[in-house]
Amino acid sequence: MKSKGCLIGGIILVLLAGVVFWGIGISNNIKTTDQSVQKQWSNVENTYQKRSDLIPNLVNTVKGAANMEKETLTAVIDARAKATSNQIKIDDASQLTDANIAKFQAAQDQLGSTLSRLLVSVEKYPDIKFNQNFTALQAELSSIEQEVLFERKKYNDSAEKFNSMIVTFPNSLIAGFTGATKKGYFKAAAGSENAPKVEF
Repeated sequence: MKSKGCLIGGIILVLLAGVVFWGIGISNNIKTTDQSVQKQWSNVENTYQKRSDLIPNLVNTVKGAANMEKETLTAVIDARAKATSNQIKIDDASQLTDANIAKFQAAQDQLGSTLSRLLVSVEKYPDIKFNQNFTALQAELSSIEQEVLFERKKYNDSAEKFNSMIVTFPNSLIAGFTGATKKGYFKAAAGSENAPKVEF
């Protein structure tokens, strides 16, 4: 009778140990995937930082090559300051909510919009268009914009993988204990669903 009780106790202990190790495995998997999201968020921030670092060179080249509209240059400088301010930065992966990413994206979109205005206004100044420094900076900016889009897509893929992981059963049970919350996504800029009008 005693040996039967020990056997049952042993089976219960093995089952409990199995459940604990299973929970630890899921928890570790959630944490590893969360680290991937954080790493990808850093890549997004780095590409935006590269763009931000390029802007002073671009502005100075344009300033030096022509008497540009001060309003356009000031708008670019102000938008850059806003996009890189501490109020917009997301330092912690737990802050990667839809609302915070929307705020971050809005500031970056505003900067992108003012940069576009700057590049359009340059068309009026042939001296700038043919300036080698400006041409090189414009090409670098174009390359960085492509990199930004690529890194944002990779971030959304990482966030989607993490979010799917923490909402599916049985992972959702462990996610609740570990405090894992869904990550926000980058969305298309407002108005991007409308095709641009091409007029000749």
